[in-house]
Order: sequence, then C-alpha cells, then structure tokens
Amino acid sequence: MNNFMLIGAVCVLLIPAALAQTAEVTAAPLTDTDIQLLRSDLQSAKNQVIADTMKFTDQESAVFWPVYRDYAHDQTVIADERLKVITDYAHHIDKMDDSTAKDLSQRMFDIEAKVTNLQQQYWPRFEKAIGARRAAKFFQVDNRLSLMIDVQLASEVPLIP
Repeated sequence: MNNFMLIGAVCVLLIPAALAQTAEVTAAPLTDTDIQLLRSDLQSAKNQVIADTMKFTDQESAVFWPVYRDYAHDQTVIADERLKVITDYAHHIDKMDDSTAKDLSQRMFDIEAKVTNLQQQYWPRFEKAIGARRAAKFFQVDNRLSLMIDVQLASEVPLIP
C-alpha cells in the first residue's frame, strides 16, 4: 500500500503544475525537467506496485516487462495529450464559451477512446506473454492505478464556473 500512497503523492505534486499557468503562483512553477523527474518517480512507483502485486516468476518477468515498457511509453503519449487538454482548460476556465467547452470535451472523449484502444491493442501481447488470467490481473492493477491518478486529476481541476 505504501506504493499506492507514493503514486498519490507524486500526483499531488504533478497536477498543479499543469494548472499553474493560470493560477496565482506563490512558488516557482515546475520546469519541464521537474515534471519529467516526477513522471519518472511515478513510473517507478507504478512498476513497483505491479511487481509487488503480480509476483512474477523469473520467466514471466522476462517476457512481461518488455511488453509493459512499450505499453507504458504509449500511455505516456496519451498522458501528454491529457495534460495539454488540462492546460488548455486552465487557460480558458475564466472565459469558457460553448465552443471551447465542446472542443475540450471532445478532446477528452477522444483521449478516453485512445486509452481503451491502447488496452485492446496490448491485450494480445500481454496474454501471449503471461496468459489470459495473469493478463487480466495486470489490467486490473493498471486500471486501479489509472483510477487513482484520475481521481487526483479530478480533485485538482475546478469545475467550469
């Protein structure tokens, strides 16, 4: 459970950086390097949670982690898009019109579709690597981690006034 708390802590530090461009900042905003370090820490914590939860054999580990590295990379690409939408949202929150709200909403729907498509794309690779039952367990763990991050994101993003 400590790894789950670490992920939450990293999220608490990372998400306000996306909103800092429109919020009043009392401390120096995070740099791109800071964000990359936080992401690295988050990924490391995720890897540890996955390893602790899955308890891979040496054989499973040898075939799982290369697939997972590709998957995590592709997740990061989608996360970059999500961060861009959140940043755009923060820039427009005080002057949100219907057109902007529609655009931002559609972009988030597209991102959610990409997440589902990515999972479907990688399912056969994980299934081949560790079997259907173990792959299903991995996706449960991955989904729980993603939900924790999403809850943190949602708590940091204010509702449209």
